[in-house]
Amino acid sequence: MIVGIGFDLVAIARVEQMLARKEQRALDRLFTLHEQEYALARARPAMHLAARLAAKEAVFKALTGSDDAKLIGWKEAEVRRGDDGPPVLAFFGRAEARAKELGVTRVHLTLSHTDDIAGAVVVLERD
Repeated sequence: MIVGIGFDLVAIARVEQMLARKEQRALDRLFTLHEQEYALARARPAMHLAARLAAKEAVFKALTGSDDAKLIGWKEAEVRRGDDGPPVLAFFGRAEARAKELGVTRVHLTLSHTDDIAGAVVVLERD
């Protein structure tokens, strides 16, 4: 049974500007060290960071429904690479607590991008 769906788009240019201004504080506030290392090792880091930012926004939307969900921090949802390549989500803190509250047993994530826009869809299921 689906208990949450989230979708978001992020303009890659916004993240490119952040990188160009060397806004490390913003990067540290929005992304885990693992996410930063992964993206910054790629040819177009802004594209990968924008997709991860879209995923985090999609997570917030999928987990909404309580005041606690509104307090979820940016780094309480982390995009990782699965063993076979596709991205997976890890939840921490309030995001993890809200997922447990909803009885989430499966998390589906898809990321996509064009030259200008990155997007993400998150679907949360419970048995």
